[in-house]
Amino acid sequence: MAGNFHLLGCPDCGNEQVVFEKVAMPVACAVCGHTLATPTGGKATLEGELIETVEAR
Repeated sequence: MAGNFHLLGCPDCGNEQVVFEKVAMPVACAVCGHTLATPTGGKATLEGELIETVEAR
C-alpha cells in the first residue's frame, strides 16, 4: 500500500480523526459531519488541521 495515514483535527468541533491520504470517497467528521478529506484522483484534499502522520509508508 502506497500512502500515509494522517491524524486530522476538525476545524469546526476539534475532533481528531485518522484519515488515509488517498481516499476514494469524501470523509466526514464523525462528530459534526464537516468534510475532512475530498478525493481528487490521487492524494486527497485535506481540509482539517494536520496534527501528525500516524503511519508513513
